Amino acid sequence: MRTQKAAVVIVFVVSCALFVEAQTKPKLTLDEFFNSVSFSAVELSPDGNSVVIGTERADWDQQIFRTDLWLYRDDGKGGSPVQLTQSGHDSDPKWSPDGRWIAFLSERKTSSQKNDGSDGDTKDEGVSQIYLISPSGGEAFAVTQGEEEVHSFSWSADSQTLYFATRNPWTKAQKDDYKKEWKDVVQYRTAERGDTIFALDLATALAHHAAPSKEKSEADKQSDLTPGARVIATSPLRVEGLITSPDGTKLAFESSAINQRQEKYDDYEIFAVDLANVARAPSPANPRRLTHNQAAEGRLRWAHDSSHVLFSVQVGDVTGPYRDLQPHLYSVDAESGTVEQWSKDFIGPVEHYAVAGDTILTTARLGTEVQMYSVSKASESLHRLSNWQGTYEEVSASSHSPRVVFVYTSLTKPAEVYLADSSTKLDQARPITSFNKLFTQRELPQGKPYQWKTDDGTSVEGMLIYPPGKFEAKRLPMFTLIHGGPADADGNHFEADWYQWAALAATNGWLVFEPNYRGSTGYGDKFLLQIVPVIVSRPGKDILEGVDALVKDGIADPDHLAIGGYSYGGYMTNWLITQTARFKAAVTGAGAVEHVGNWGNDDTTFDDAYFLGGRPWEAPQRYHDEAAIFQIDKVRTPTHVVAGADDIRVAVLEDYLLEHALYSLGIPNKLLVFPGEGHGLGKNPWHGKIKVREELKWLQKYGGVPAGN
Repeated sequence: MRTQKAAVVIVFVVSCALFVEAQTKPKLTLDEFFNSVSFSAVELSPDGNSVVIGTERADWDQQIFRTDLWLYRDDGKGGSPVQLTQSGHDSDPKWSPDGRWIAFLSERKTSSQKNDGSDGDTKDEGVSQIYLISPSGGEAFAVTQGEEEVHSFSWSADSQTLYFATRNPWTKAQKDDYKKEWKDVVQYRTAERGDTIFALDLATALAHHAAPSKEKSEADKQSDLTPGARVIATSPLRVEGLITSPDGTKLAFESSAINQRQEKYDDYEIFAVDLANVARAPSPANPRRLTHNQAAEGRLRWAHDSSHVLFSVQVGDVTGPYRDLQPHLYSVDAESGTVEQWSKDFIGPVEHYAVAGDTILTTARLGTEVQMYSVSKASESLHRLSNWQGTYEEVSASSHSPRVVFVYTSLTKPAEVYLADSSTKLDQARPITSFNKLFTQRELPQGKPYQWKTDDGTSVEGMLIYPPGKFEAKRLPMFTLIHGGPADADGNHFEADWYQWAALAATNGWLVFEPNYRGSTGYGDKFLLQIVPVIVSRPGKDILEGVDALVKDGIADPDHLAIGGYSYGGYMTNWLITQTARFKAAVTGAGAVEHVGNWGNDDTTFDDAYFLGGRPWEAPQRYHDEAAIFQIDKVRTPTHVVAGADDIRVAVLEDYLLEHALYSLGIPNKLLVFPGEGHGLGKNPWHGKIKVREELKWLQKYGGVPAGN
């Protein structure tokens, strides 16, 4: 009895201590929120003892997002990663198979570029080239050169050769002749040219670095050529995702349109190059096409047998006419071209995956959770590997080590890189980074999934993110924040950027409702496909019925409702403010208000036409009925609008059109246009920070939530 009483006292004391700690933690500030670090890459060394980590963070002085590489060594002492590169323009690291080198892409300016009259500031980018650095130390050095950027690269299986692709290089004479005839005139499409795949022997690259020739040969004077590189194949399309088979006999790559616009299905396929034939051929090889479908393949990996190429599909369907399915895992036989889908019984999307010997490790989504799974055969079901709730992101493995490295996050855990001794011990994985430690010292919002029924009986789910200290409180002011895509989903993860800022909105007093409407991933292909051809009206009903349910349940305050979103979330916001006047404030960005002009401007026109049942002249009534602009006179909601000045996916003209319509109707509105930005605000971190700062002010002004609530 005495022992039980002591235990009760201990539990009470610990509970009180945790409560006091939570109460004493300060809340997140705007400045802290935008100093988060994200991870663009994690690469496990061949022996499993080191990890290269790619990071992205804001550099406020230079007004850029720095991309740097870090090296973690498992020396048994629990050390921290050390910074491997310093330029702020480094990405896409790849270990040589023997572990002696790390190759990566860098847009830093070379010495020749710095001498051309530019100031050489960190903010100024050069042309993306391949660099090498030893994990043992030393300075990185360029092994490719020229005015053409490297689109993709891969190591040979024996670590003695680098394969890389650039646009077909021109001689200086060709460039001079073109400039003389065309001046600054842009020949849209007609001046496009495809890619060349080169091979560069490591010994040649090292020799050139050790003793660069002062006298250039005639070939070297063609500034787009790398000394010593030899042509092995050419393609009329852009070459991306270049990979080498484990046995070293083949290359594979994914093609894409030269202008990076999804307009023809045949532009997006998988090809192979037989390296044995290249060595014997008198001229460059013509890559052998492996796939023939209406899909855009990506994330290529060779299977352990060197006979199959694994891939996922971001848009389209490998089995027949174009359909926008969730990303699934497939393999294609490198000889026969036979395509097979893996783990067909899994209803969610494959997010990231890695090859670990004869096993595939993959992160995959079910509802609001993204877990880690394994699978060894296409016919097998996915096997869950971890009990941690949350979101697994990047994953890397090695054929020579059982270790696994990955990025993990949950609502109350900021993203960090973790290392596990094997895939069966993910629950014992330890963090090897602490870049986002500050967030663990702040009072972060808590959240949970929420489900409701729609008018047709379908069950729909979303996330509720509560203000700190108000978890599961009732009658809260609610901000509906709609994710983009639409093939995406919100869930159990912590994000801190201009696009996903629910944590900051919650910290400012809002209950944030993140609906995974029809069209979202993680709930099956059928659920996703129900957005067709009612691209905004069907998901719009789902969202409004979710708001109704939250009000009915006493969770949301009907007198303090606001709405917002970016990209497709902007589409939905623009539509929903024409369907109801219940929202007191709206914040929208990069969202179309009509579909004809957007179809013509968008670089992803595959899904535009698919979602609306055809091209504009094939489905004119649908283009009219699903467009906010033709019902814009119903809007009563004060609306804040943002856009990137150079956006192609959703042209800035859509935002000007929305602003002009609201202005003419006398609806309070504001438009911010960010110079130099495309669809994502990835150029200048100040743009995203100013965006969210002003959106919070707008919500406070019109949404009726007191400052500091």
